[in-house]
Amino acid sequence: MRIAITGSSGLIGTALSSSLRAGGHDVLRLVRRPTAAADEITWDPANGTIDTARLEGVDAVVNLAGAGLGDRRWNAAYKREILTSRTAATHTIARAVAEARVPVLVSGSAIGFYGDTGDRAVTEADGNGSGFLADVVVAWEAAAGPARDGGTRVVLARTGLVATREGGAFGRMLPLFRLGLGGRLGSGRQYWSLISLRDEVRALEHCITSDVEGPVNCTAPSPGTNAAFTSVLARALHRPALLPVPAFALRAVVGEFAGDILGSQRVEPARLLASGFRFEHADVSAIAATLR
Repeated sequence: MRIAITGSSGLIGTALSSSLRAGGHDVLRLVRRPTAAADEITWDPANGTIDTARLEGVDAVVNLAGAGLGDRRWNAAYKREILTSRTAATHTIARAVAEARVPVLVSGSAIGFYGDTGDRAVTEADGNGSGFLADVVVAWEAAAGPARDGGTRVVLARTGLVATREGGAFGRMLPLFRLGLGGRLGSGRQYWSLISLRDEVRALEHCITSDVEGPVNCTAPSPGTNAAFTSVLARALHRPALLPVPAFALRAVVGEFAGDILGSQRVEPARLLASGFRFEHADVSAIAATLR
């Protein structure tokens, strides 16, 4: 297949590109500068421009563009960037996909859609929750509308916390755990809906090649609490997990984003499982083992 990817230099995009190429597929990377290689396509999502002609003959587009939630401390300006970087990029690529008649668009999304669910399990059949991230995801997913209206099969990949040693939140936490300084966050009773980087990539590839459509939860089928995961991770690393991080301390470090880190999301991947997808790392123990 011939597959174009936005956000190909990010954590997930890099892993997905490598996996697709290893599988014999051609990968095109959308870049925000003049092209320097044959596998690049220039686009400017902030201004809504893209070299649409380069998408003709492409079998699928995977849209992973957007400012990182944990890259900077939240303030009014960065919250606007979190929103606009997602909606502008998605609307731009969705219009181009419709114009070029690309059959499939797998557009990145997040389980932040559901808000804080407490102990209640949610699936793709549930509606959106409340809060800043829930509002962002609603707008983000709506921006893919032009592709769907143009006849493209659109998948909204609602991704949970991606566990990997390579970067992201877990890449920053692991050094602390290896030093024996890791521990639960806040009460630890909040559910964390995790997915290994390997399963995230496999899930995105499944979304490209299967017939799933609409929102798809990319999370392992057996979520656990933060306390359970940190305990299992500490055992996997043969280190103690003795130093819990109080909620007030987390808020002092990351600001408003702490509310979402301390929130509880018990998300189940009903559509992935129903479509025949099988996880390699289905629970907190298996996911923790990938972080050794």
